[in-house]
Amino acid sequence: MPNPSPDPSHDLAPAVSGTDSRLLLLFEDDNVLVARMRIRAGEAVSVEGAAVTLAADLPLGHKLARRTIAAGEKIVKYGAPIGTATEAIAAGTPVHVHNVKSDYTPTYHLMDAAKAGAGA
Repeated sequence: MPNPSPDPSHDLAPAVSGTDSRLLLLFEDDNVLVARMRIRAGEAVSVEGAAVTLAADLPLGHKLARRTIAAGEKIVKYGAPIGTATEAIAAGTPVHVHNVKSDYTPTYHLMDAAKAGAGA
């Protein structure tokens, strides 16, 4: 007997009340949301009931802070720490290499290269 088809309406990701449907919460304990599609700069999104206007494009698959994240706090995605905030990150702000240091791979910035060249 064949296996029944999975219910396409069933979503394993928890729903987040008051959050734009273009943003996805992968795991309940995550402090970031993931863009389900590109969201253009200047567009407003709702993050847990708070309206936020994006200052820059948020590409597909990129992260947005679900809540305020303190400098030095772990970034949690898929329920696991993936990096450390290098600065305070306001709710609704993109979370990427400009404000996160990876816990697993080196994170390079053009500013780091400029600092290294200044000491030479």
